[in-house]
Amino acid sequence: MTRHLPDLTRRSALRRLGGTTLATLATGSAGLGLLAGPAPAAAASLERIRERGSLIVGLYQDLPPFHVAGKGIDMDLAKGLAAGLGVKLTALPFAAGENMDDDLRNMVWKGHYLGWGPADVLLHVPVDAPLMKANPQVEIFGPYCRERVMIARRLDRLPRLDQLAALGDAPVAVPGQTLAGWLMIGADSGAYRNQLRTQSKDGVEAARLLLSGEVAAAAGLGSELESVLQGDERFAITPLPVPRAPREGWAVGMAVKKDSTGLAAALQQTLNELSGSGALREMFTRQHVSWQAA
Repeated sequence: MTRHLPDLTRRSALRRLGGTTLATLATGSAGLGLLAGPAPAAAASLERIRERGSLIVGLYQDLPPFHVAGKGIDMDLAKGLAAGLGVKLTALPFAAGENMDDDLRNMVWKGHYLGWGPADVLLHVPVDAPLMKANPQVEIFGPYCRERVMIARRLDRLPRLDQLAALGDAPVAVPGQTLAGWLMIGADSGAYRNQLRTQSKDGVEAARLLLSGEVAAAAGLGSELESVLQGDERFAITPLPVPRAPREGWAVGMAVKKDSTGLAAALQQTLNELSGSGALREMFTRQHVSWQAA
Protein backbone atom coordinates (compact mmCIF):
# COMPACT_ATOMS: atom_id res chain seq x y z
CA MET A 1 0.00 0.00 0.00
CA THR A 2 1.42 3.39 -0.93
CA ARG A 3 1.71 6.26 1.49
CA HIS A 4 -1.08 8.20 -0.24
CA LEU A 5 -3.58 5.37 -0.49
CA PRO A 6 -5.49 6.26 2.71
CA ASP A 7 -6.25 9.71 1.30
CA LEU A 8 -7.41 8.27 -2.01
CA THR A 9 -9.72 5.75 -0.41
CA ARG A 10 -11.57 8.23 1.78
CA ARG A 11 -14.42 9.13 -0.53
CA SER A 12 -15.53 11.98 1.71
CA ALA A 13 -12.18 13.72 1.39
CA LEU A 14 -12.85 14.14 -2.31
CA ARG A 15 -16.20 15.82 -1.92
CA ARG A 16 -15.45 19.18 -0.33
CA LEU A 17 -18.09 21.09 1.60
CA GLY A 18 -16.12 24.31 1.45
CA GLY A 19 -16.81 26.67 4.33
CA THR A 20 -19.37 24.33 5.91
CA THR A 21 -19.10 24.29 9.69
CA LEU A 22 -19.97 21.47 12.05
CA ALA A 23 -22.98 23.37 13.29
CA THR A 24 -24.36 23.33 9.74
CA LEU A 25 -23.62 19.63 9.26
CA ALA A 26 -25.13 18.42 12.51
CA THR A 27 -28.91 18.19 12.77
CA GLY A 28 -29.05 18.45 16.53
CA SER A 29 -31.34 15.44 16.88
CA ALA A 30 -31.63 14.47 20.52
CA GLY A 31 -32.54 10.91 19.55
CA LEU A 32 -29.23 10.41 17.73
CA GLY A 33 -27.22 12.52 20.13
CA LEU A 34 -25.73 14.62 17.33
CA LEU A 35 -23.33 17.27 18.58
CA ALA A 36 -24.21 20.63 17.00
CA GLY A 37 -21.89 22.75 19.14
CA PRO A 38 -18.18 22.57 19.94
CA ALA A 39 -16.91 19.36 21.46
CA PRO A 40 -14.65 19.39 24.52
CA ALA A 41 -11.25 20.98 23.92
CA ALA A 42 -9.40 17.70 24.51
CA ALA A 43 -10.19 14.05 24.00
CA ALA A 44 -11.37 12.55 27.29
CA SER A 45 -9.96 9.58 29.14
CA LEU A 46 -12.08 6.48 29.68
CA GLU A 47 -12.79 7.61 33.23
CA ARG A 48 -13.94 11.06 32.10
CA ILE A 49 -16.11 9.53 29.37
CA ARG A 50 -17.89 7.39 31.94
CA GLU A 51 -18.28 10.36 34.26
CA ARG A 52 -19.67 12.40 31.37
CA GLY A 53 -21.97 9.56 30.40
CA SER A 54 -21.39 9.78 26.65
CA LEU A 55 -18.88 8.72 23.99
CA ILE A 56 -18.17 11.33 21.30
CA VAL A 57 -17.62 9.53 18.00
CA GLY A 58 -16.33 11.28 14.87
CA LEU A 59 -18.21 10.19 11.75
CA TYR A 60 -17.52 11.16 8.16
CA GLN A 61 -20.46 13.03 6.69
CA ASP A 62 -22.09 11.63 3.54
CA LEU A 63 -20.17 8.35 3.34
CA PRO A 64 -22.64 5.71 2.08
CA PRO A 65 -23.26 3.01 3.17
CA PHE A 66 -21.37 3.86 6.38
CA HIS A 67 -22.95 7.17 7.33
CA VAL A 68 -25.60 9.31 5.70
CA ALA A 69 -27.92 11.57 7.70
CA GLY A 70 -27.50 9.68 10.95
CA LYS A 71 -27.82 6.19 9.47
CA GLY A 72 -25.44 3.53 8.22
CA ILE A 73 -22.84 1.00 9.29
CA ASP A 74 -20.59 3.43 11.14
CA MET A 75 -23.54 4.94 13.00
CA ASP A 76 -24.63 1.47 14.13
CA LEU A 77 -21.08 0.67 15.15
CA ALA A 78 -20.81 3.93 17.08
CA LYS A 79 -23.97 3.02 19.00
CA GLY A 80 -22.59 -0.43 19.74
CA LEU A 81 -19.28 0.96 21.00
CA ALA A 82 -21.01 3.46 23.28
CA ALA A 83 -23.31 0.77 24.65
CA GLY A 84 -20.32 -1.47 25.31
CA LEU A 85 -18.79 1.27 27.47
CA GLY A 86 -22.07 1.71 29.29
CA VAL A 87 -22.62 5.29 28.06
CA LYS A 88 -24.75 7.15 25.53
CA LEU A 89 -23.58 8.07 22.03
CA THR A 90 -22.84 11.62 20.96
CA ALA A 91 -22.19 11.55 17.21
CA LEU A 92 -19.92 14.22 15.75
CA PRO A 93 -20.41 14.29 11.96
CA PHE A 94 -17.91 16.33 9.96
CA ALA A 95 -16.73 17.08 6.43
CA ALA A 96 -13.33 15.64 5.61
CA GLY A 97 -10.26 17.85 5.39
CA GLU A 98 -7.72 17.94 2.59
CA ASN A 99 -6.12 14.69 3.70
CA MET A 100 -6.20 12.05 6.41
CA ASP A 101 -3.55 13.87 8.45
CA ASP A 102 -5.90 16.88 8.69
CA ASP A 103 -8.75 14.67 9.87
CA LEU A 104 -6.65 13.02 12.55
CA ARG A 105 -5.50 16.41 13.80
CA ASN A 106 -8.98 17.96 13.79
CA MET A 107 -10.93 14.97 15.08
CA VAL A 108 -8.51 13.04 17.30
CA TRP A 109 -5.59 14.84 18.91
CA LYS A 110 -6.02 18.62 18.63
CA GLY A 111 -9.40 19.86 17.41
CA HIS A 112 -10.36 22.24 14.62
CA TYR A 113 -9.32 25.90 14.74
CA LEU A 114 -12.99 26.84 14.39
CA GLY A 115 -13.59 25.39 17.83
CA TRP A 116 -15.05 21.92 17.30
CA GLY A 117 -13.50 18.58 18.07
CA PRO A 118 -11.70 16.49 18.91
CA ALA A 119 -13.91 13.46 19.31
CA ASP A 120 -13.08 10.65 21.71
CA VAL A 121 -12.72 8.27 18.78
CA LEU A 122 -12.78 8.63 14.98
CA LEU A 123 -14.23 5.84 12.84
CA HIS A 124 -13.33 4.83 9.27
CA VAL A 125 -9.58 5.30 9.56
CA PRO A 126 -7.30 3.25 7.27
CA VAL A 127 -5.18 0.89 9.36
CA ASP A 128 -2.03 1.78 7.48
CA ALA A 129 1.54 1.65 8.81
CA PRO A 130 2.81 4.77 6.96
CA LEU A 131 -0.22 6.71 8.20
CA MET A 132 0.56 5.63 11.77
CA LYS A 133 4.20 6.68 11.42
CA ALA A 134 3.21 10.09 10.05
CA ASN A 135 0.80 10.72 12.94
CA PRO A 136 2.52 9.78 16.22
CA GLN A 137 -0.08 11.73 18.21
CA VAL A 138 -2.76 9.08 17.55
CA GLU A 139 -3.34 5.37 18.07
CA ILE A 140 -4.88 3.64 15.03
CA PHE A 141 -6.35 0.25 15.86
CA GLY A 142 -9.50 -1.86 15.80
CA PRO A 143 -9.87 -2.90 12.15
CA TYR A 144 -13.54 -3.76 11.65
CA CYS A 145 -13.82 -4.39 7.90
CA ARG A 146 -11.85 -4.53 4.68
CA GLU A 147 -12.45 -2.45 1.55
CA ARG A 148 -11.54 -3.21 -2.05
CA VAL A 149 -11.85 -1.43 -5.36
CA MET A 150 -14.38 -3.43 -7.37
CA ILE A 151 -16.31 -3.30 -10.64
CA ALA A 152 -19.94 -4.34 -11.14
CA ARG A 153 -21.34 -5.37 -14.49
CA ARG A 154 -24.48 -6.56 -16.23
CA LEU A 155 -23.99 -10.24 -16.96
CA ASP A 156 -26.11 -10.15 -20.11
CA ARG A 157 -23.81 -7.50 -21.62
CA LEU A 158 -20.49 -8.49 -20.05
CA PRO A 159 -20.54 -12.18 -19.11
CA ARG A 160 -16.77 -12.16 -18.41
CA LEU A 161 -14.40 -9.42 -17.30
CA ASP A 162 -11.02 -11.00 -16.62
CA GLN A 163 -9.39 -7.99 -18.27
CA LEU A 164 -10.68 -4.47 -18.86
CA ALA A 165 -10.26 -5.02 -22.60
CA ALA A 166 -13.42 -7.15 -22.38
CA LEU A 167 -15.37 -3.92 -21.84
CA GLY A 168 -15.05 -3.12 -25.53
CA ASP A 169 -16.74 0.25 -25.97
CA ALA A 170 -19.36 -0.32 -23.27
CA PRO A 171 -20.12 2.74 -21.11
CA VAL A 172 -18.81 2.57 -17.53
CA ALA A 173 -19.89 4.73 -14.59
CA VAL A 174 -17.18 5.64 -12.11
CA PRO A 175 -16.76 8.41 -9.52
CA GLY A 176 -13.95 10.44 -11.09
CA GLN A 177 -12.41 11.94 -7.95
CA THR A 178 -11.74 8.63 -6.19
CA LEU A 179 -9.20 5.86 -6.29
CA ALA A 180 -11.52 3.79 -8.52
CA GLY A 181 -11.86 6.73 -10.87
CA TRP A 182 -8.15 7.39 -11.13
CA LEU A 183 -7.41 3.71 -11.70
CA MET A 184 -9.98 3.49 -14.51
CA ILE A 185 -8.92 6.76 -16.13
CA GLY A 186 -5.28 5.66 -16.24
CA ALA A 187 -5.85 1.99 -17.06
CA ASP A 188 -4.19 0.66 -20.20
CA SER A 189 -2.69 4.08 -20.94
CA GLY A 190 -6.06 5.81 -20.90
CA ALA A 191 -7.74 3.43 -23.35
CA TYR A 192 -11.17 3.72 -21.67
CA ARG A 193 -11.39 7.45 -21.01
CA ASN A 194 -13.89 8.16 -23.74
CA GLN A 195 -16.40 5.61 -22.43
CA LEU A 196 -16.16 6.58 -18.75
CA ARG A 197 -18.95 8.53 -17.12
CA THR A 198 -17.19 10.23 -14.22
CA GLN A 199 -19.96 12.48 -12.88
CA SER A 200 -20.94 10.19 -10.01
CA LYS A 201 -19.85 11.46 -6.59
CA ASP A 202 -19.35 7.91 -5.27
CA GLY A 203 -19.75 4.25 -6.13
CA VAL A 204 -23.34 4.25 -4.89
CA GLU A 205 -24.38 6.72 -7.59
CA ALA A 206 -22.36 4.78 -10.17
CA ALA A 207 -24.12 1.56 -9.15
CA ARG A 208 -27.50 3.23 -9.53
CA LEU A 209 -26.65 4.18 -13.10
CA LEU A 210 -25.85 0.52 -13.73
CA LEU A 211 -29.08 -0.57 -12.08
CA SER A 212 -31.09 1.80 -14.29
CA GLY A 213 -29.48 0.43 -17.46
CA GLU A 214 -27.63 3.62 -18.40
CA VAL A 215 -24.24 1.88 -18.33
CA ALA A 216 -22.95 -1.67 -18.67
CA ALA A 217 -20.56 -1.50 -15.70
CA ALA A 218 -19.77 0.61 -12.66
CA ALA A 219 -16.58 0.88 -10.60
CA GLY A 220 -16.22 1.90 -6.97
CA LEU A 221 -15.63 0.46 -3.54
CA GLY A 222 -17.12 -2.96 -2.89
CA SER A 223 -19.31 -1.69 -0.06
CA GLU A 224 -20.76 1.04 -2.27
CA LEU A 225 -21.59 -1.30 -5.14
CA GLU A 226 -23.00 -4.03 -2.90
CA SER A 227 -25.27 -1.62 -1.03
CA VAL A 228 -27.16 -1.06 -4.31
CA LEU A 229 -26.75 -4.33 -6.22
CA GLN A 230 -26.31 -7.15 -3.71
CA GLY A 231 -28.73 -10.03 -4.31
CA ASP A 232 -29.62 -8.98 -7.86
CA GLU A 233 -28.61 -11.93 -10.05
CA ARG A 234 -28.43 -9.75 -13.15
CA PHE A 235 -25.15 -8.30 -11.89
CA ALA A 236 -21.73 -9.53 -10.81
CA ILE A 237 -19.30 -7.63 -8.57
CA THR A 238 -15.64 -8.60 -8.91
CA PRO A 239 -12.22 -7.05 -8.17
CA LEU A 240 -11.17 -4.33 -10.59
CA PRO A 241 -8.70 -6.09 -12.95
CA VAL A 242 -6.07 -3.35 -12.86
CA PRO A 243 -2.49 -4.13 -11.74
CA ARG A 244 -2.26 -0.95 -9.64
CA ALA A 245 -5.39 -1.76 -7.62
CA PRO A 246 -4.50 -3.03 -4.11
CA ARG A 247 -5.12 -6.77 -4.43
CA GLU A 248 -6.08 -7.34 -0.80
CA GLY A 249 -7.68 -3.96 -0.30
CA TRP A 250 -7.13 -2.22 3.01
CA ALA A 251 -8.35 -2.52 6.57
CA VAL A 252 -10.66 0.11 8.05
CA GLY A 253 -10.48 0.85 11.77
CA MET A 254 -10.58 3.68 14.30
CA ALA A 255 -8.29 6.17 16.02
CA VAL A 256 -7.96 7.73 19.48
CA LYS A 257 -5.45 10.11 21.02
CA LYS A 258 -2.12 8.38 21.64
CA ASP A 259 -2.32 8.53 25.43
CA SER A 260 -5.91 7.19 25.53
CA THR A 261 -4.70 3.65 26.12
CA GLY A 262 -7.53 2.69 28.47
CA LEU A 263 -10.13 3.91 25.99
CA ALA A 264 -8.46 2.06 23.11
CA ALA A 265 -8.42 -1.18 25.11
CA ALA A 266 -12.09 -0.82 26.08
CA LEU A 267 -13.13 -0.05 22.51
CA GLN A 268 -11.15 -3.00 21.17
CA GLN A 269 -12.77 -5.31 23.71
CA THR A 270 -16.22 -4.05 22.73
CA LEU A 271 -15.40 -4.46 19.03
CA ASN A 272 -14.28 -8.04 19.69
CA GLU A 273 -17.56 -8.75 21.45
CA LEU A 274 -19.60 -7.23 18.61
CA SER A 275 -17.67 -9.33 16.12
CA GLY A 276 -17.90 -12.54 18.13
CA SER A 277 -21.64 -12.23 18.73
CA GLY A 278 -22.44 -11.61 15.07
CA ALA A 279 -23.71 -8.09 15.80
CA LEU A 280 -21.00 -6.50 13.64
CA ARG A 281 -21.86 -8.70 10.67
CA GLU A 282 -25.53 -7.78 11.10
CA MET A 283 -24.66 -4.07 10.89
CA PHE A 284 -23.25 -4.70 7.42
CA THR A 285 -26.10 -7.01 6.42
CA ARG A 286 -28.65 -4.28 7.18
CA GLN A 287 -26.95 -2.13 4.55
CA HIS A 288 -26.78 -5.04 2.06
CA VAL A 289 -22.98 -5.25 2.38
CA SER A 290 -20.97 -8.43 2.87
CA TRP A 291 -18.84 -8.20 6.00
CA GLN A 292 -15.26 -9.33 5.72
CA ALA A 293 -13.01 -9.41 8.76
CA ALA A 294 -9.95 -7.24 8.43
